[in-house]
Amino acid sequence: MLHVERSSAPQTAARHSLQDIAPYAPAMLSILRIVVALLFLEHGLSRLFGFPSPLPTPALFSLYWFAGAIEFAGGALVTLGLFTRTAAFIMSGQMAFAYFLSHAPAGFFPILNRGDGAILFCFVFLYIAFAGAGPWSLDALWRRKR
Repeated sequence: MLHVERSSAPQTAARHSLQDIAPYAPAMLSILRIVVALLFLEHGLSRLFGFPSPLPTPALFSLYWFAGAIEFAGGALVTLGLFTRTAAFIMSGQMAFAYFLSHAPAGFFPILNRGDGAILFCFVFLYIAFAGAGPWSLDALWRRKR
């Protein structure tokens, strides 16, 4: 009978390499925050100023104007890492609201109702609201100076 010895070496090596990258988690949180916030800011810029995508400018103080204002101001704040938890929480709520108001009525499945982006933004911003801005942020700089 053929005997195959199981070695834990590959599994142990993989575990060690994953543990070796763990110290980079705070920096990756900052990178995630910056990239997602810039993508969100782009939506606000397009909605309010027609750049980089020429969207029709919404009427002042309409629902779409407030959405654009949250996307623009919140995106800028979270990109800089300033008042991050509050801004991210508000933006998460906006995306939940947008999903149920605009996407969910078009069907149950997010891939069909085109709401997957709203869901992703919602949960990434909710995570950032709980996790904070990370080390590369004005919030962290402010905490260090106190």
